[in-house]
Amino acid sequence: MISRLFIGLASGLLMLPVGATTFELADEEARVIGHNLIVYSRHEDTLLDIGRKFDLGYTDMVEANPNLDPWLPGDNQPVLIPNRFIIPDAPRKGVVINIPEMRLYYFLPKQGDQLQRVVTHPIGIGREGRDTPLGKLSIIQKRENPSWTPPESVRKEHAAQGDILPAVVPPGPDNPLGTRAMRLSNPSYLIHGTAKPYGVGLRVSSGCIRLYPEDIEHLYSLVSLNTQVNILHQPYKAAVANGKLFLEAQKPIPEMYDGVSGNMTPMVMAVLDAQDSVLSEQDWPFAEEIVMTSDGVVKQLNQQEEKIVDNVWFVHGGLKLETGAKMRKALEALNMQDKFWPLQNKAVDEVVVGPFDTLEAAREAADKISAAAGIPVWPAHLSEEMF
Repeated sequence: MISRLFIGLASGLLMLPVGATTFELADEEARVIGHNLIVYSRHEDTLLDIGRKFDLGYTDMVEANPNLDPWLPGDNQPVLIPNRFIIPDAPRKGVVINIPEMRLYYFLPKQGDQLQRVVTHPIGIGREGRDTPLGKLSIIQKRENPSWTPPESVRKEHAAQGDILPAVVPPGPDNPLGTRAMRLSNPSYLIHGTAKPYGVGLRVSSGCIRLYPEDIEHLYSLVSLNTQVNILHQPYKAAVANGKLFLEAQKPIPEMYDGVSGNMTPMVMAVLDAQDSVLSEQDWPFAEEIVMTSDGVVKQLNQQEEKIVDNVWFVHGGLKLETGAKMRKALEALNMQDKFWPLQNKAVDEVVVGPFDTLEAAREAADKISAAAGIPVWPAHLSEEMF
């Protein structure tokens, strides 16, 4: 009976047109989505490898784990996965991009009585001097396997460094636009894939918005022509969920921010918008620390460290589009359906396996699931809010 229910659940989820980077909003006011967790690295991991599987960019991972070497974090090291987000304060329509967060949100059109769903992906943005523009735009063109015609300014810039670009770069693995491109109504700018995934989560482009190859294909399949694209600069955010206040601070983009570093006014305004009352004297130092650190990790008020349940272990494979389906098939093949853990605050197709009493048991299960699913998975500790 359990097996039939499990297979039915898996089949139903496989029919969804969205993946595990999709969240359902409990109501029209909900702004806090996702959850943070801890995974334990393997010796071959980099922070970028782990981050990509959880759909996080370079800066997300490095800022959240300042004590780890991004390229050699080491074996069995606790790695914070900052997968809790505060949705930007903007109309929930089309694509919303928050530049300092280096993250994109796409609000799926509602279907009947279905809860509002939002897809979120990390992005790379324009480097200094070639900023990604702010404002309300729209998608005016979609192209699969696009060729790239480098602007004259870009060709001259590369030529000055001894890199002679052709007039047109054809589709293929070296094309910097990747496999999908969507042109904005400011036609000099695109939302596109990339041949250099490590640039996601960094300011490295000539102004365009880059996504991981798998993410642009996912987004491209969902977004239609004329979709609104609202590009914002919101480094400080606050929101209430389940009666608790959450804060988030990103480092502002200097060219887009005329405030003084460490100025608390924008955070105070965000808090007032979230709860119609100012911070108490007791709460003020915590908010100041959030602003001064600006590491992008969404934290509950006066909870500097994530409340992790560390006496039980789980296995997690990340949030990529096909991860949930592959893990479900692996659990069925391994006769481990009873280890499917019902999460709170989870993404639509997020799968966590457990619980296990020891790290050794979790790692043994992770090895089996990884071999059966053909994807990397990690032992993990979950936060209290997921129970």
